[in-house]
Order: sequence, then structure tokens, then C-alpha cells
Amino acid sequence: MEPINLNRLAYFATVIDAGSFTRAAERLGITKAVVSQQVARLEAELQTALLVRTTRRLEPTEAGRLLHARCVLILRDVEEAVAEVGESNTEVAGVLRVSASNDYGAIVLAPIAARFRQKFPACGVELFISDAIIDLIGNKIDLSIRVGWLEDSSLQARRIGTFRQILVASRDFAAGIRVDKPEDLSSLPLVANAVLRKPFTWSFTRDDFEPRTVTMREAFSINSTPAVLEATLAGGGVAVLPDYLVVDYLSQGRLVHMLPDWELPSGGIHVVYPAARFRPQKVTQFVSMLMEHIRD
Repeated sequence: MEPINLNRLAYFATVIDAGSFTRAAERLGITKAVVSQQVARLEAELQTALLVRTTRRLEPTEAGRLLHARCVLILRDVEEAVAEVGESNTEVAGVLRVSASNDYGAIVLAPIAARFRQKFPACGVELFISDAIIDLIGNKIDLSIRVGWLEDSSLQARRIGTFRQILVASRDFAAGIRVDKPEDLSSLPLVANAVLRKPFTWSFTRDDFEPRTVTMREAFSINSTPAVLEATLAGGGVAVLPDYLVVDYLSQGRLVHMLPDWELPSGGIHVVYPAARFRPQKVTQFVSMLMEHIRD
């Protein structure tokens, strides 16, 4: 097989992303005929059909989908290489795109992003705050902060910290009940976090005691961790929330740590990257700032 013209990979990837030769030509700033010709030559070089042409839209073949997935990574590496070469060691520039969950993004990342902008004014920041898992490659996200337990992934991940889960209730709610052991919780209303896989079942451990697993009663469930916090502060029941979300309310006395001698499972704080061989300065500097915050 003759060497592949790598420019044609960029043309092909743009056609898939744009959905047509016409829109791809507009993005690339060239004619539709040139784009069509280059993709046809790529198919000839590979001796494989990459696109199925219909009257309404172009669809990739199975080979086309596989090639497109690799092209996205290759082109991203090229973009990052150009960006890294163009950045000096002392200047961070461009736009940093970060995704995170609602609670961690609002409480932790938003203030850090503000300080990052103050330190590196030549670099913009875009935060994508959502409890849904965002496609990093498709949305051109530089890094994602994921809190909890990671599933198997083709992405690159680095654990940079941990968090505790804490059973809490509002001060007034806690004053009206008595809880001495995990089993006492089964009769209490729970403000359940529907974002979690098993929001009603919790395992508690203490010293050398056997773990105690309790299935709690639902008061109501909410698919937003910050909203679970607000409902708990309003006296809706007990809730399990991460330490970074409740530490200030515990110190203020607005929330009470229930069963403080018993521990719930801890989780990890991870930086997740799209697959790449190196990171631009804007990414390494932001992660460094986040890790400093976690250590403090």
C-alpha cells in the first residue's frame, strides 16, 4: 500500500463531523469538489469504502467509523502539539475547556477557574457543569474532573485526591430523633440522591466491627446533589453527601454529622483526559492549581 496523504484524513474527519461534503467544504474553506475528490482518493488508497452516500446524509461504513475514531485522536494530537510548541514555559494561552459534576464544579472548580483566569489572563476558561458524562473528544474537552468510582474507559485518568461521604441532617431535624447505630436509620426519611447507583442502600463500618448494610426509607429523591443538600438543610430528612459540599455547613452548625463513629465508603477525585501523548501548558497549570487546593 502506498503512503497515505495525511491531509485526506482531516478532510474525511471533517466530512463525518459536518455530515455532508458541502458543510465540510465550508468549514475547511475549500470547494466541495476538492473535498469529495480527496475523500474518494483516500478510499482508493485504502481500497475500502468509508462512506455510504444517501439522498439526505452521508453515513460512515463500519471501516469509516473505526477510521474516524482514530482520526479524531490523531488530529487532536496535532492540534495540541501546535499549541504546545506555540506556548512558552511562562505563558498560558488559548481556551481551557473543563467538565465536572454539578456539585464539584460549582463548589470547587468555579472558584479555582476564577483564580486561574486571574493568574493567566491570556487563557480563557469554559466550564461544562453537568452530572451527565460528557463526550470529551466530541466536545473538545481538555480535561474532566470526575468524582466517585471510575468505570473502565479508553480515556486516561489520574487520581488526585479522595473525599468522604457523610451522613448528615439539619440541626432541627437531628434534634428530634435519636440514632445510635446504623440500623436506627431504616425508619428515618432519606433525601435520596438519584444520581447514585444505589441511593437507598448504604454500608457503614466502625473499627473492627462487621460492616452494617442498611436500606433506608425514601422521603423523596432528587437527581441533583446540590438540590439534595438544600432539601436536607430545609429539614427533609437525612442524606449522604460528600465532605467538600457539607464541611462549611457542619462548621456553622446548620448540619449535624449523624453517626460520626461510623464510616461510609470513600471515593476518588480523578482528572480524566482524552487519549494524548502530552498536555498543553494550560492543562498542566490548571491541574497543578487544583491539586494544590486539594492538599490545602
